[in-house]
Amino acid sequence: MNSKIDSKAQAQLFSDARTFNAFLNKPVPDELIQELYDLMKWAPTSMNCQPGYYVVVRSTEAKEKLKKALAPGNQEKTMAAPATVIIASDTQFYNNLPKLFPANPGAKDMFANNEVMRETTAFRNSTLQGAYFIMAARSLGLDCSPMSGFDNKVLDDAFFADGRYKSNFIINIGYGDASKNYPRGPRLSFEDVVKIF
Repeated sequence: MNSKIDSKAQAQLFSDARTFNAFLNKPVPDELIQELYDLMKWAPTSMNCQPGYYVVVRSTEAKEKLKKALAPGNQEKTMAAPATVIIASDTQFYNNLPKLFPANPGAKDMFANNEVMRETTAFRNSTLQGAYFIMAARSLGLDCSPMSGFDNKVLDDAFFADGRYKSNFIINIGYGDASKNYPRGPRLSFEDVVKIF
């Protein structure tokens, strides 16, 4: 049986965590990115489908490709971030189901023959995996700035020209510069958004 994590850990993941507008000039090493993935990959997806696909953009050349897809208000901060991760979904995720979900031998064909179900499942679960990515990053001491202010088609043409992968959202990651944060926005109350029946 799991035990409750302490309040310091909860704060690092949730209540003290922020979306950062700027990052310190400190690199995010490959080893830490691998550690991050190896942690977040254990989080649940429906039928263990794991459609998430992740492109870490760090080089000058890759950043210039990414910049063309970004909304003007997101360009400067994204170019200055140590790394930007494209959270995408694999449109062919169902080909992995015989290995990932052997409990249902017909799972691959179920998705292969239903485009709407395939697209909905890929989008929903890659979104979940992107959220897990944020939480794993925070647990490892990184800060994040998730955003959707970009042109998906321009980004996909630049990074996924064969059409297999579809961008969902992007996350700047690194070590945040708290001095550049906006005042924290309020959150809706329990009474506003939760009903218990």
